[in-house]
Amino acid sequence: MTMSTLKDRTALKAQTTGRVRDVAAMLEEEIVLGWLLPRERLIEEELAERLGVKRHVVREALADLERVGLVERIPNRGAVVKLLDPLEVRQIYSVREALETLAAEQIPLPASATVLDELRTVQHQHAAAVEGVDARAAFRANMRFHETLFGACGNPHLVELIQAMAQKVHGARSITAASPEHLRLARDEHAAMVDALAAGDRDRLVALCRQHLGPSRDAYIAAVEARFVRAPAHRAAVIASREV
Repeated sequence: MTMSTLKDRTALKAQTTGRVRDVAAMLEEEIVLGWLLPRERLIEEELAERLGVKRHVVREALADLERVGLVERIPNRGAVVKLLDPLEVRQIYSVREALETLAAEQIPLPASATVLDELRTVQHQHAAAVEGVDARAAFRANMRFHETLFGACGNPHLVELIQAMAQKVHGARSITAASPEHLRLARDEHAAMVDALAAGDRDRLVALCRQHLGPSRDAYIAAVEARFVRAPAHRAAVIASREV
């Protein structure tokens, strides 16, 4: 193999890797925003055509999303958006609360001007996306806000765990991520977190971080239980009553 051929193959591999990453990120956003619903089939041919990529790129992207718990493969159905069990959601959110409040407790106070400036910049971007009803931009700005906030704790291992746990339940945000009401609530809570940092009020910051997790968790659990737990139980009860 010539050096030129090796370079070409390396460049092609890097290009494919980049496309896989981009497709995975796009599908992840669509799951979070509720544009791809729990148990919805993810058909490689259709996704490849819609996204303008080769089928193998979609296949690898779905494999990546399966590894982080956003997609699952069901026999005779193929890849589908994973339906998170309410118990699993409660358990993961419990871990998230422990990790995120720990990070909030470790952020040096008073917060540096650099940290405050970075947070205010991202918070303004998020607020603008909320005002413009741009759910995709709001999702991205929300991610940057929390990365900046928890990154200020100075413990990269803790930050890595926070990001991993958040990604596991990205699908649980599908009920609230595109909701104007919940977007405004998140916007206001972000602003309050920055104010608490600026004031050196750690108790307020920790309480806000804990409170911030509740809406998406509770809305998702209520929706799943209504659609997949209570509704089938109700139908079964109706059928049983007719048979009496």
